Amino acid sequence: MQIKSQAVKRTIQSVALCVVLGACSPTYKNHGYIPPQDQLAEIKVGSDTRESVATKVGVPTSAGVLNTSGYYYVRMRTKTIGPMAPREIEREVVAISFTQGGVVQNIERFGLEDGRVIPLQRRVTSSPVADKSFIRQLLGNLGRFNPAGLGG
Repeated sequence: MQIKSQAVKRTIQSVALCVVLGACSPTYKNHGYIPPQDQLAEIKVGSDTRESVATKVGVPTSAGVLNTSGYYYVRMRTKTIGPMAPREIEREVVAISFTQGGVVQNIERFGLEDGRVIPLQRRVTSSPVADKSFIRQLLGNLGRFNPAGLGG
């Protein structure tokens, strides 16, 4: 009986070890879109317009704030191992700039090796009361009461 229970115990330990090691395998995620090189080759600098670029290679991931700014196609790949934070392993940006008249002026391709990593995130204005508890905020308003404001 003891030999059988040791075999069962080893089997359970082996399965548990496989589950733990399997949880640590890397997970890859792809975000964004970059037009293939053959589609980018169809764009003629000096003759194509914003509309023809959108027709040939698709609508960009983002566009510049100004009408004279360019189209930006962004693709990135992240790698996550177990409970660790995701790490960006690849980023590619295709920037198509336009003249004042809306004609293609330049097509550029950038990657992580071209410079420092710039996180793509939105900016959020921080609240000045983030470090105060509800009770502290409530008691802090007691001294600021103005009965003249109740009148009308």
